[in-house]
Amino acid sequence: MKMRSFLFVPGDSDRKFAKATGATGDHAPDVIICDLEDAVAPSQKTAARAKVAGWMGQAGLTASQLFVRVNPLDTDLTQGDLEAIVRPGLSGIVLPKANGGADMSQLSRMIEPLEAAQGMASGFIKILVVATETPAAMFNLGSYAPAHPRLLGLTWGAEDLGAALGITANKDEDGQWTFPFAVARAQCLFAAANAGVTPIDTLYTDFKDAAGLEEDCRKARRDGYIGRLAIHPAQVAIINHAFTPSDGELAHARKIVEAFAANPDAGTLGIDGKMVDIPHLVMAKKMLAAAGEAH
Repeated sequence: MKMRSFLFVPGDSDRKFAKATGATGDHAPDVIICDLEDAVAPSQKTAARAKVAGWMGQAGLTASQLFVRVNPLDTDLTQGDLEAIVRPGLSGIVLPKANGGADMSQLSRMIEPLEAAQGMASGFIKILVVATETPAAMFNLGSYAPAHPRLLGLTWGAEDLGAALGITANKDEDGQWTFPFAVARAQCLFAAANAGVTPIDTLYTDFKDAAGLEEDCRKARRDGYIGRLAIHPAQVAIINHAFTPSDGELAHARKIVEAFAANPDAGTLGIDGKMVDIPHLVMAKKMLAAAGEAH
């Protein structure tokens, strides 16, 4: 599956869900995340569960994968969330405020019997972990390796971590992440690479700043992220475009893969007048895989 854009939809808004599922072409998100956590007031949690469960039955109406962000494991809400929404039509769970790989494993154990009760294949539902939202999480990022079979990817968050740290701002005067959050962003990328799972960049909160989002996505892709969270439908097309390799990039990646396939004993090869080696081959395969091409 493509994993460029992950659009949050409040779990209590039929209107926003209809808008997300009705989008087409570049404006259609690869993944819709129905949110039961921060976007839903405590008094509306139960009603939102029922609403999202109903949306699961409409999954065939959209080409997007449907995920749900459940409430954190340290609340008394997670089990009820799962009982409501684990059913055909659900592709994944987003786990917020995880403290490490043990939380990921605990969530998997909670999903397993519910999946079986619905006649779903064991392990079908994948998990995307928000891996940097607590101070403890920052010390446990290595615990996601080796990757659990359900672990789809890691993303990171700034707002809850900032609240825990007691910050006054998470970006400087130039709009760049301050040092603690630049560390969190980089560590999430390293942790995903260490576990061999997909790194997804965090939200760009100013949804009216299209130029800023485009530039920030360019930097994220440069650094190794292959997708991004979105909070507004207007961000989706920008994210999809930014994280889609160009035809030229894909052609060059195929050329690298094909050259090494034809020369399996080679450590380095000359392609288009430049020397390439095994790290270039690894990057080429990752690019093609992100574009949906298996090699």
